[in-house]
Amino acid sequence: MLEVGCGSGEAALAFAAAHPEVDVLAADVHTPGIAHLLLALDADPRPNVWVARADALDLLDHDLGSSSLAGVHVFFPDPWPKARHRKRRFIRADVLDLLSDRIAPGGHLLVATDVEDYARHARAELDAHPDFAGGPGERPAWRPVEGYEAKGTAAGRSIVELRYRRR
Repeated sequence: MLEVGCGSGEAALAFAAAHPEVDVLAADVHTPGIAHLLLALDADPRPNVWVARADALDLLDHDLGSSSLAGVHVFFPDPWPKARHRKRRFIRADVLDLLSDRIAPGGHLLVATDVEDYARHARAELDAHPDFAGGPGERPAWRPVEGYEAKGTAAGRSIVELRYRRR
């Protein structure tokens, strides 16, 4: 399972604890977050957690093979709110094509955001993609409330959870 933009790794660690049979690759480009995750793993080793200081698209493009992932988690990605920057959003047609190759059939894609426009955008992209089926779903019980989710909730924004399966 790949977690895109893992931040400090709390969600990746929680998923790994709840699913010890699944290897977790936590990826982020933010060095302080990766350092925090590595310190947490040093204090409480988890044999099923792997850490990559890397751009997830580079990993998907060059390091992960077809059907190599049981799932992908994208929690609170950068919403790129300016219209001219929306082409940088992670959930978009070309990335979904790549994810559909890397996620094994039956695998999952979980997306969470507190930005209403991003939620509409992500849902439209996912609903339009022929290899994914799903829609709004329940919040994973294992995911801790932290980081952007905590800030969004404190600001009164709703959290949108999207759950899709690779056909």
